[in-house]
Amino acid sequence: KAFFSNSHADSNVYDCSKTFAAFRAVPKTTAVARAAVDELLRGVQAFEASVGYATYIPLGTKLNSLVITNGVAKVDFSAELNQVAGSCRVQAIRSQIENTLKQFSSIQSVVLSVNGNSEAVLQP
Repeated sequence: KAFFSNSHADSNVYDCSKTFAAFRAVPKTTAVARAAVDELLRGVQAFEASVGYATYIPLGTKLNSLVITNGVAKVDFSAELNQVAGSCRVQAIRSQIENTLKQFSSIQSVVLSVNGNSEAVLQP
């Protein structure tokens, strides 16, 4: 599953952190968390957009690395992830990434970084 905002499913359009699962078929892999993030970064497919799904992750954002240790997913993205403005959009992006990863029982928390720097990630 990849998690996106959905204007049709969300009656409270002011809750930027609310996301909804979009189901995707991917080739069999042992790296399921990475596959889920890859699908998230592919964005919304046409049929998903037609039923209200939307992504706030900037186009061109790439996954540099994903390491899961002791229940913590450390996820590093390309610089495009930080090219956003506004607290609502930042909250939506965080929610999309965290919910996509936390669907897996092996992940309890998520630490985001951009090009190795976790200090100023997704600041409004």
